[in-house]
Amino acid sequence: MCGGIAVLDFDQDGLMDLYMTNGAKLPEMKKTGPEFYSVLLRNKGDGTFEDVTEKAGLTGAQMDFSFGVAAADYDNDGFPDLFVANAGRNTLYHNNGNGTFTEVTAGSGLDNKPKDLLSVQAAWFDYDRDGLLDLLVTNYTFWSPTIDQQCSQGGAATYCSPKMYPSVAMRLYHNLGNRKFEDVTEKSGIGRALGKGMGISIADFTHDGWLDIFVANDTERNFLFINQGNGTFKEEGMDRGVAYNDDGLTVSAMGADARDYDNDGWVDIFYNNLRWQGWGLFHNEHGRSFRYVSQNSGIASLSSRHSGWSNGFIDYNNDGWKDLYSANGDVDYTAADAREHDTMFENVAGKRFLDVSEEMGAGFLHMGFQRGSAFADLNNDGAMDIVVTSLNERPRILMNSGDTGNHWLLIDAYGHKSPRDPVGAEFKITTASGKVLYNQFSVSVGFMSTSDRRVHFGLGKEDKIASIEIRWPSGTVQQLADVKADQILRVEEPRLNGHP
Repeated sequence: MCGGIAVLDFDQDGLMDLYMTNGAKLPEMKKTGPEFYSVLLRNKGDGTFEDVTEKAGLTGAQMDFSFGVAAADYDNDGFPDLFVANAGRNTLYHNNGNGTFTEVTAGSGLDNKPKDLLSVQAAWFDYDRDGLLDLLVTNYTFWSPTIDQQCSQGGAATYCSPKMYPSVAMRLYHNLGNRKFEDVTEKSGIGRALGKGMGISIADFTHDGWLDIFVANDTERNFLFINQGNGTFKEEGMDRGVAYNDDGLTVSAMGADARDYDNDGWVDIFYNNLRWQGWGLFHNEHGRSFRYVSQNSGIASLSSRHSGWSNGFIDYNNDGWKDLYSANGDVDYTAADAREHDTMFENVAGKRFLDVSEEMGAGFLHMGFQRGSAFADLNNDGAMDIVVTSLNERPRILMNSGDTGNHWLLIDAYGHKSPRDPVGAEFKITTASGKVLYNQFSVSVGFMSTSDRRVHFGLGKEDKIASIEIRWPSGTVQQLADVKADQILRVEEPRLNGHP
């Protein structure tokens, strides 16, 4: 498990840059040379990137084996920061606003991690609606090379079953302001559920105004933490139908995404997992429960031969329906068909999916051991691009040709009473012909990665938007009218005095 990706405009020039995590030499668990360093690539706007890692202070040479990365402006100073989940000590970088970053983990309250606890992914969100982004970190197990168990199959070394390792709790950190955090894992109720946390999705699944949490677990039941609105969460994955698949079984759930794939106004849930397990698509039944729709939608049969890691809903053809992408590759190198290509499942009117992977181009069909992925409009043309990492290979940047002729809108939203990065903000677009589309501000997408903060809408042949309704995390509702298509629209939350 390696190669998390963060999409962020670190220098605020309007172009999305890329940060990628890296592994370490084993069994030393040290970044013994540049081949193990992280990388920051500055988007130059001409189709190329500049490696500014050393200049920015982000080589991460002091870290050990790195996994996921979460990017967001946690202190509302106008510049996105970085949190990196590691096998050893986790790392918080503060963006200084001048092209450089400073590690500020020590003394931040995020430096209380127990020895050998393996952290995989993290997500920023404001769970208590105080205007500051809090941090959730998923942990997998206690592990190090010195305590690792040895397993084999047919005489060849292989990974042991995850069930041989202890399950652990996630950690929730409350943002106190002044770049300090308090560990509220126990008093929030998050610590009561033990699992092997992988992907995280943040959304208001119940439409009560408070952000909830979905966590995909590897070989353990999945979690759905419902926000009680008083600083605590209640784990209701089993009661609401997302803990297991339709056969009542746990799977090797990896990445996750939560989006309204059928435009009915309710946020649904997707996770992928290993081959023959069938990826999970759960339809939100008006906030009361979820219905497993992998079979009826075609997802189960389409995914049966694939082992998926990172994933996400992406309207790649701008037709107004969110399609499903998955970065694929087997766990082990031992099988003859262990290398896989990625998949794209096209959403047909919110009812079923079709495998259109073969139409995505030669670069898309690269055979490898894909792991991390993120979505971003890297050239600001309204067509969403994909960045993918693979084990022991160079990353791939897959540029979307955008030649469908469909219209689009990117909403660049900034909070005031809400956090500057308004995670969970909900957007409802009504076109001139009356077509209604939904999306949300959600950057923790897939596995180990952070996607473009701008909220993307494909509009199909519709070139006029009658209205946009925005429900900010603070509870403020904002209305916009007569918006032009095919633009990056900057929107700010109305300030407390009512003026925009």
